[in-house]
Amino acid sequence: MNHDIIEKNLGIMIPLIVIAISFGFLVEVVPLFFDKKMQEPVEGLMPHTALELEGRDIYIREGCHVCHTQMIRPFRAETERYGHYSVAGEHVYEHPFLWGSKRTGPDIARVGGRYSDDWQRAHLYNPRNVVPESKMPSYPWLFTATVNHKLTGDKMEALRAVGVPYTDADIAGAADAVKGRTEIDALVAYLQQLGTVLKNK
Repeated sequence: MNHDIIEKNLGIMIPLIVIAISFGFLVEVVPLFFDKKMQEPVEGLMPHTALELEGRDIYIREGCHVCHTQMIRPFRAETERYGHYSVAGEHVYEHPFLWGSKRTGPDIARVGGRYSDDWQRAHLYNPRNVVPESKMPSYPWLFTATVNHKLTGDKMEALRAVGVPYTDADIAGAADAVKGRTEIDALVAYLQQLGTVLKNK
């Protein structure tokens, strides 16, 4: 049979695989670059504040995105548990975006405002204090470590270069906005804004 010839000959099979993947990319991905819905922020979306931005970097540094997705899929089982499904316009200022696909812990795309700041702090200090069956590690060092305020303005400058609409005033005031704040302050600020723009509509 013809497929036996293809499957047993890498010289033929590899180019055919490349052609198939390239065709799929052209059909599925390339049109998204020209779809305005994929590039325009949802109404009310603002860039992260200086403190939230530092919190996001701590979230990435501590590997939180490895266990928690930030992408609610458009299925009833997901929307009933987590809230409105995720849309591209919520993430246009995210570099890199943190959608993910593995859920060791629950999705946190709509966690903003669901719990109090005190709950978030207690949970991060020792998750089992508030969720006895939790497998999440504890993060007690976040309560004593302070944010490195010297780089915050530079981070905003870099993000502005890729399209995040930070103003000169945002960048100039960035260091003062985070100076002396603990890492737990920053991480909780980041968590408390997650998903709130679309959730409040």
